[in-house]
Amino acid sequence: MTDGSSLDDLRVLAHPVRLRILSLLTGVAMSAAEIARELGETQANVSYHLRRLHAAGLLDVEAEVRIRGGRAKRYRHRPESGPDFTERTRDEERVFITAMARELHRRSDALDTSERGSLTDAELWVDEQTWRRAVEKAHEIAKELHDAAKAPRTPGTRHVNATVALFPMADQ
Repeated sequence: MTDGSSLDDLRVLAHPVRLRILSLLTGVAMSAAEIARELGETQANVSYHLRRLHAAGLLDVEAEVRIRGGRAKRYRHRPESGPDFTERTRDEERVFITAMARELHRRSDALDTSERGSLTDAELWVDEQTWRRAVEKAHEIAKELHDAAKAPRTPGTRHVNATVALFPMADQ
């Protein structure tokens, strides 16, 4: 975690390139050059974002490899690092939800309509037991997907989106 406020720390996640990097590094450890090629970004830009994410505690250096006489770090994201990242105030949650919504919009450009996925949007009232069970299932699905993530374009894999935002609402 950085030395700034919790909200400043969360802003590390608010950048769309950083969200894409975290998603990419869930399935495989990669260097800045490899990430840059995959995302169509410059290596300098990716290196900057990797340093920010690593300093925030969201990435581990999994290996250092020799490449053309130099050394390259290969980073990997641990999805379980996210929940402890901030205190999760209302402002922090809003920053993260806004970043998720922007990333979902970008990903929707690649929507494959040849097969149905699952889309739900609801603002509703449910009993506490139903709410707790739904949140638990969402955590289970997220863990299953993160645990199964592979390197981009691995034969036999499918490029998919998973965006889940379940949150209790305050009465207005």
